[in-house]
Amino acid sequence: MTAEPITGHSSRWPVPPQDGYTVDDLFTLPDLPPHTELLDGSLIFVSPQRIFHSLMIDLLTSGLRGSVPRELKVVREMTVVLDRRNGPEPDVSVVRAESVTGREQTRFEAADVLLAVEVVSPDSEARDRDAKPQKYAAAGIPNFWLVEMAGSDKHPVVRVYELDPVNKTYALTGIHHDRLKTGVPFPVDVDISPEALDAL
Repeated sequence: MTAEPITGHSSRWPVPPQDGYTVDDLFTLPDLPPHTELLDGSLIFVSPQRIFHSLMIDLLTSGLRGSVPRELKVVREMTVVLDRRNGPEPDVSVVRAESVTGREQTRFEAADVLLAVEVVSPDSEARDRDAKPQKYAAAGIPNFWLVEMAGSDKHPVVRVYELDPVNKTYALTGIHHDRLKTGVPFPVDVDISPEALDAL
């Protein structure tokens, strides 16, 4: 018995090459959904985001831009090329200003990124907590923030990590609930209270 082909369905999933996709494929394959990422040669498609995810990106982007020095830029949802088989898209990044080359730019190199921020979603929990931090650290990105909802009131929590350059692993340097205050990658003081989130 053979399965009947599905009729009336016009989309086709891309068939991966034997050794997986590369960063070049990520930028040349036609019709990929927005915010597609590449991890270990596999394409990762993003589920529809929750309002918490969107608002936290807005809150952190605005807060960082309020104090970012001139030699740095804050960007949201841009691919960071870690190596040939890994091109994740942090929710927020701080990059060197000279790495911003024009309005048609689609990616940054890991060497130009000083901070990668991931806002955890239910479908990305394992990637955001485990896979991505390991890859960012291995690529030498000096700072990583992990943002989650916590408690019964679902308030924002930001965990701040700094890279140990010897071991190429992140060390937790702070857990922030209502106010995110840190000195790296530059002096930051952002209201991350539920009230600040709700005011957006």
